[in-house]
Amino acid sequence: MRPLAKRKAQREPTIALINIVFLMLVFFMVAGTLAQPLDQDLKLIETRDLEGRAPPDALVVHPDGRLTHAAQDITSAADFIATLDEEARATVRLLPDRALPAKTLVRLTRELRAAGAGRVLLVTQRALQ
Repeated sequence: MRPLAKRKAQREPTIALINIVFLMLVFFMVAGTLAQPLDQDLKLIETRDLEGRAPPDALVVHPDGRLTHAAQDITSAADFIATLDEEARATVRLLPDRALPAKTLVRLTRELRAAGAGRVLLVTQRALQ
C-alpha cells in the first residue's frame, strides 16, 4: 500500500484578479468625481448672439501671416515686443486666424519668445454645446 501523497492546496489566481479589478473600480470612481458637478439650478450665460472681438492687447495674425495690433500693421514680432513695456511682455496674447498654417504659427511664437515675450497665449474660440 502506497502512502497517500499530501496534496498542497493551490490558491485560486482569480482572487488576486478580483482584488485588482476592485481597486481599479475604486480608482475610477474617485477620479471621476474630482470635478464638482454644476449646481442643478445654475443656468449658464449664452454667448451665441454676441459679436466676437479680439482682446485689445492681442496681436492678430491673419491667414497670410500678416500681423496687426489695434488695427495697425506690425512688420515683425520683434517690432511688436519692442513697443511693449516690461509688464506687457510677461504675457503676450496671440490671436491667430483659423486658416493660418500651423508652421507659421509655431515660427511666430518662437520669434515672440526670442524677442522677449515671457509667455505666449493663444486666444481661441471655445464653444459649449
